[in-house]
Amino acid sequence: MTLIKSISGIRGTIGGTVGSNLTPVDAVKFASAYGSFLKTTVQVDRKLKVVIGRDARISGPMIHNLVVNTLVGLGIDVIDLGLSTTPTVEIAVPLEQADGGIILTASHNPKQWNALKLLNAKGEFLSGADGAKILELAEAEAFNFAEVDDLGIITENQAYMDIHIDEVLALPLVNIDKVKSKKFKVVVDGVNSSGGIIIPKLLEEMGVEVVKLYCEPNGHFPHNPEPLKEHLGDICKLVVEEQADFGIVVDPDVDRLAFISNDGEMFGEEYTLVAVADYVLSQTSGNTVSNMSSSRALRDITIKHGGNYQASAVGEVNVVELMKATNAVIGGEGNGGIIYPEIHYGRDALVGVALFLTYLAGQDKTVAELRASYPQYFMSKNKIELTPQIDVDAVLKLIFEKYQKEQISTIDGVKIDFASEWVHLRKSNTEPIIRIYTEAPTQNAADVLAERFVTELKSIAGI
Repeated sequence: MTLIKSISGIRGTIGGTVGSNLTPVDAVKFASAYGSFLKTTVQVDRKLKVVIGRDARISGPMIHNLVVNTLVGLGIDVIDLGLSTTPTVEIAVPLEQADGGIILTASHNPKQWNALKLLNAKGEFLSGADGAKILELAEAEAFNFAEVDDLGIITENQAYMDIHIDEVLALPLVNIDKVKSKKFKVVVDGVNSSGGIIIPKLLEEMGVEVVKLYCEPNGHFPHNPEPLKEHLGDICKLVVEEQADFGIVVDPDVDRLAFISNDGEMFGEEYTLVAVADYVLSQTSGNTVSNMSSSRALRDITIKHGGNYQASAVGEVNVVELMKATNAVIGGEGNGGIIYPEIHYGRDALVGVALFLTYLAGQDKTVAELRASYPQYFMSKNKIELTPQIDVDAVLKLIFEKYQKEQISTIDGVKIDFASEWVHLRKSNTEPIIRIYTEAPTQNAADVLAERFVTELKSIAGI
């Protein structure tokens, strides 16, 4: 069982002992720290206001009630969206003129996990400095709760998934009429969470025929919720059986997006951002950003359209920071996360779906043909489970010393750029693992490179 406290929030497994898992006590303590942080940093002449939403995890209602009422106990008003998505909460915070937001979701982690993801008044993830202050407050447990006449008030608002859809459809680069004219048929895997409600609803608004797979928001994930090829056999098969134009897969909180091509093959979650960026850049000149673990294909597409590409450290807050600094018109992460500043600075599967459909409607190509038109890179994504005895920093330092004659970056772990391939080694912010990402011109070359570094890391770490 695990509890991970980081500057981006608190994430852990449900049950077990306090301080080692995400127990009710830990949820209350961390919500108290976040609320206390807002009370000491936000200067307003009214009660503070926080927006809260959750995904459909089994533990969601329990964690939700604990967090909401902890904020009420601190004298903070709560706008309760109930069942929602991460990007929906991000949009709601500024629309509600709130002082922050909390999304209760462990994103792509299995059902035994849950988490508190924390937002600022812009509906964006907190900075590292602010996250560190919240961790300090949680450690000190110096909380000052409100007296009875000053308790917060809960206001329920379940309209925000519809508002989110309306905001997406109002984007200038989304062409509903063009999409409707194509009469697309799409299979949706909502992994029995919030995406099973909001993605079909968006598609139907765009005139798309929807075939639903695992769209019951009961929190019983029918497969590992991370949208990777090895977890998606059912939808790959159903896309072919239904003769659908393509398939859509989202993670439980709907900030990651993967497509299945019409032939039942993975479009590749790395290429979600590539395709959407290709469309955006064809209409709006500008720059792009992705993280260091993302495909070189985005760089190639950006150069084709006359823009500049830059890579940030892994983590949405890092991507957003670099996007703002470079005035990027589109960006995101290679895990299928689309960040389109025209609507908000957060990964948003709805935005990705609407822009991709509009782009596809203007192409005389199938989804498989569109995928084949892009630069061909292949990735291998692996991980090594960590034990408390392993000094990850020391292990990565030895790797750096061994390969220091290569083109190498230590902005985030160690990334080594070889002539035609690369490897990125880094400690995860959300799980007790080292991630090993490789990319090469063929799948075999990417797999071989990954196996080589997995072996080297295990040898150095003594695993």
